[in-house]
Amino acid sequence: MTWQLKRTLLCIPFACTTVAQAQQTSADEQMEVIEVYAQKRAQQANEVGVSITYIGEQQLTDAAIKDTTELGRFSANVKISQNAAEGTPPAINIRGVGLIDYNTANTSPVGLYVDGVNSGSASHQIANLYDIQQVEVLKGPQGTLFGRNTTGGAILVRTARPEFDNYGYVKGAIGSDDWRQAQLVGNMQVSKQQALRVALNHQKYDYTSYNLAQAYPEAGLEQNDARVSYLGQWQQLNWFTKVEYSRWQGLTQPVGNIGIISPSDGSSCTLAQINQGGCVDAFGFNDGSDDFWAVKVNNNNAHETTRWGLTNELGWQVNTHWQALWLLGVSDLERDHGFNCDGSVARLCEGNLGLQTRSLSNELRLQGHYQQHHITLGAYQLSEQIEQLNNNDLLRDFRGILDPSLTANFLYDNEIDTRSWALFAHAQWQLSPRWALITGVRYSDETVEYDSVSTLNVPIAADPQGGITIDYYQVSGQQDDDGVSTELALHYTDSRDNLYYYRYSDGHKSGGYNGGFLSTPEQAQQANYGPEQLSAHEIGFKTPLMRSGFGFDGAIFYYQYDDQQVFMNQASANPQQPPLQLLENVASSRISGAELAMYYRPKGPWRAHLALGYIPNAEFEQYTDPLGNTLTDHRLPFTSKWNINGALAYSWAWTNVDMRAGGSFDFQSDYYFDQNENPIASQGDYTLWDAHIVADYQQWQARLWAKNVFDTHYSHLKFDLSEFLGMYEDFKGEGRRVGLDVTFHF
Repeated sequence: MTWQLKRTLLCIPFACTTVAQAQQTSADEQMEVIEVYAQKRAQQANEVGVSITYIGEQQLTDAAIKDTTELGRFSANVKISQNAAEGTPPAINIRGVGLIDYNTANTSPVGLYVDGVNSGSASHQIANLYDIQQVEVLKGPQGTLFGRNTTGGAILVRTARPEFDNYGYVKGAIGSDDWRQAQLVGNMQVSKQQALRVALNHQKYDYTSYNLAQAYPEAGLEQNDARVSYLGQWQQLNWFTKVEYSRWQGLTQPVGNIGIISPSDGSSCTLAQINQGGCVDAFGFNDGSDDFWAVKVNNNNAHETTRWGLTNELGWQVNTHWQALWLLGVSDLERDHGFNCDGSVARLCEGNLGLQTRSLSNELRLQGHYQQHHITLGAYQLSEQIEQLNNNDLLRDFRGILDPSLTANFLYDNEIDTRSWALFAHAQWQLSPRWALITGVRYSDETVEYDSVSTLNVPIAADPQGGITIDYYQVSGQQDDDGVSTELALHYTDSRDNLYYYRYSDGHKSGGYNGGFLSTPEQAQQANYGPEQLSAHEIGFKTPLMRSGFGFDGAIFYYQYDDQQVFMNQASANPQQPPLQLLENVASSRISGAELAMYYRPKGPWRAHLALGYIPNAEFEQYTDPLGNTLTDHRLPFTSKWNINGALAYSWAWTNVDMRAGGSFDFQSDYYFDQNENPIASQGDYTLWDAHIVADYQQWQARLWAKNVFDTHYSHLKFDLSEFLGMYEDFKGEGRRVGLDVTFHF
């Protein structure tokens, strides 16, 4: 057992978290009932036979959660990473199911739904969390109710709805690394049946990694978000509509350079030498610092995001038993993300990920109940257009020196159109007061059309830097697939309202076209991939809160993962060329594990919860990569064997001031960043600690918070460019950040 894990386990009796199933209540209040929407209707969390992590508004605020990539710290066996720097598609992994690929056209096997609307491709899955009512993390396939691309699970974000009252607040915050934040929320009752809510969010900050190259500015982002929501409630009609807008701009977080070559004799460094930081890349570069957070990069790579969206939900109470609902989602995202993949002051590997996506979705649902039976019938439609404008400029500093074929600027543009529709049904049949049967089925049909065009800018003798642009390849095609997802579950509730359940579910992740860096026409012609399938068995239990203040839930699970889509960063046959980046159906795997959550909410000032996740088995079965390397029994990337998170909070009164203080932690055991089990492309055990103290006085609130209290070193991703540049890209995590925010309620 590692020292990190020992230290984490020792803390459990004193400070520990949960599959967080509770909003906090004051000591003299009754236990609060937690409502979740895991089955697209409001239910008590302990009555739903699905593994759910509930995260309330106060948990998000006290932990100073900024965006969706920080949600993993609340839930066992969940890991979410910024991946290849903020602004690229995040890597979301639930119980070993995820996709680590920064390609802006791919779709994650974990779905993100905001107010019921599917976010679409993975580029939409990073979103700021402000004025949020709650978040639910659903584990295991959710294919029948939520559709394709939820083989790993789904994350449901519910924004704060307008209420029939007049109130609001304004908040200002400052923090380390030039953290600045301002928020304004206003809620207004327009009439007895109508209400309006406005939420504005501004934040500006530098990254906690810093640049030693003084000629270049420190990297950071400025983010501005706005949301206007409307709610109308009449006798038989409910109408919720929301318009939101986001604008982000700044400089991309620079990467570190992990050299693997000995500066003395040019031989390969040992792992110990690499970890000591004294090795260089193929061009002799080393940042010259032993500070983990230091980089030395010619960082002038800009990031810019503009997004707007519309959500429209119209509900009609047909009669006392049936309700009809129409849900519309419209989204438009434009993103321009510059990158530097050599991690040095030279111009060896730089480029841009340009993206514009437009999506339209419609869902019609008919939900009814008879006695204690519940049924949901629905139809779903999605259309999404993705346009990519990408380039990767290789060895710019050696133009006119090396062979022109080695110093090209690859421009690769893709148009990918997805059309999907589905029909689904889901029902809960109450067989007796104790037993219930849950059934679900969904049929989906999807078509993906793609057109990939590439040109090359190569140097010429008269103008080596400007060069000349020539046609390289054009590939067009179509990927069609359809399939059926099913669910079957059995619930038993005993006399103490403890729920025991078995759940079988399966799901599919869509096929498509890998619009990443395609360096040859042959690679572009083979970049389409088929769907993958996952079948899951789960046995679990949930208890209501006992008189002692304790509650528990847990599950064991077994997954059969077939035709698995695996992202491969494959070394080129020519060591002077960048690696091939493939996404192919190449393997099957089996995953098994367990989770246990314990929470403590007595009628007193203390609150605590603890969640333990354990995945002993998560390996590929028969798997040989395109170069003939046997990867059978290699562990799935981004999958820790142990994950433990916990929190402790205490409330008290100090004269006329209501106080509360708390802390939390998230422990991840070691894991690999790719399927090769390369010890360099791995992350060792680490624990992140957070803390906060809050004071409430009349209409004022002050909160002092700290994230990554001990400044723990960890990386979001280490990307192998060893054959090309003699180094690994190091996308560093977030170091210690301390802040103070003050809120005035009116």
